[in-house]
Amino acid sequence: MKMNRRSTSVVPLRSALLAAILLALPPVVTAQSAPASSSTSSMDMSSMPGMDHGSMSGMAMPAAASSTAKPATKPPAKKARKKPVAAPPTPASHNMDGMKGMDHSSMPGMDHRAMSDMPTPAKPAASAAPAGDMSGMDHSSMPGMSPEAMQGMDHSGMAGMDHGAMPKKDQGDMTGMGAMPGMTMGPMQGGSPPANARSSDYSDGVGYGSMKGMDMADNAPLGRLLIDQLEAFHGRDANGQSWEAEGWYGNDENKLWVRTEGERSRGKLEDGDLEAFWNHNIATFWSTQLGGRQDVGEGPKRTWAAFGVQGLAPYWFEVEATGYVGASGRTAARLRAEYEMLFTQRLILQPEAEINLYGKNDPQRRIGSGVSDIQFGLRLRYEIRRQFAPYIGVNWVRRIGTTADYARQDHQPVLDRQIVAGVRIWF
Repeated sequence: MKMNRRSTSVVPLRSALLAAILLALPPVVTAQSAPASSSTSSMDMSSMPGMDHGSMSGMAMPAAASSTAKPATKPPAKKARKKPVAAPPTPASHNMDGMKGMDHSSMPGMDHRAMSDMPTPAKPAASAAPAGDMSGMDHSSMPGMSPEAMQGMDHSGMAGMDHGAMPKKDQGDMTGMGAMPGMTMGPMQGGSPPANARSSDYSDGVGYGSMKGMDMADNAPLGRLLIDQLEAFHGRDANGQSWEAEGWYGNDENKLWVRTEGERSRGKLEDGDLEAFWNHNIATFWSTQLGGRQDVGEGPKRTWAAFGVQGLAPYWFEVEATGYVGASGRTAARLRAEYEMLFTQRLILQPEAEINLYGKNDPQRRIGSGVSDIQFGLRLRYEIRRQFAPYIGVNWVRRIGTTADYARQDHQPVLDRQIVAGVRIWF
């Protein structure tokens, strides 16, 4: 009997404890289901007048938690349900590129330096403007937007900014931009040129004549006479004088070309020739020649028809190659090359080589068939003026074949070395 009374007194106590636990469970579950509030103060979008988030293209706002969401456990009907708090939007949700018709002037106290830390409200434009069109942006009305704050501002880094859509203004009239220290917005060039400036056409006041029919000025006929060698020589068996000269007159395409060379020894003219050509340009630095040649000196005077080519070869070698055809089936050829080595702008060494060939013997002029002779010379000149240059040098003449036989018969050297001194002149 005593044990039964002790058992019935424990049952009401356990029932009361279980009922208290069930009554306290729903508020705890509801508080745990609500999202935690952000540590940073949330921005109240309703405080921005005229701010329509729906008109901002790309302004994706996270959806607030539904107020009808069911809690983990259903509370009793008499308990008030706690409304969950929406989490603030993350900075990544604010896409500034899609704000159409953004007018910063309506935002009092808006400082650009603080724009990177807070979302920017937008005012819907009257008409839909294309994305990236910032023609309605008025920077001058932004409080705190001073010219000093704009220095160093890189507009190229603004995503979505279309510089082509901005209204064009005169360089000297930048409305609202204020005065930029040290910035001159006038034209880059202007005013009067200095007194020593060149003429705009580089003429320096020199008249080059009219250009009739749009012809170039280098079509005007020009001429020159060059006495390349006017010298005295001293050889093994004789002394004498020799010359080599050429002249031309015409334009760049067609010229009359005349050249001559010869030698005088023992008081008489031993050998010489005079050539005249029509010189026609066929390429850069190259021309063909067609004309005739007349031999003078000892023996009968020979007349030849002449044709050839001359020009400036690679590495600045001046080259001449001429063929001749004469009476009685006579033929001949002459090859010449020369080069100028500049030690200074005035001291110049000029090597020169010449080869003469004939198709048949000509005993009357003491010339044999084949290679007749080879000449090689070195002349060092100093140009006192470009048109006047004295020189000294040495010249070798080597007679070959039948021509050498004729030289032995006439008691002349087959190999003759000559010391020369002369002057080079051109007009």
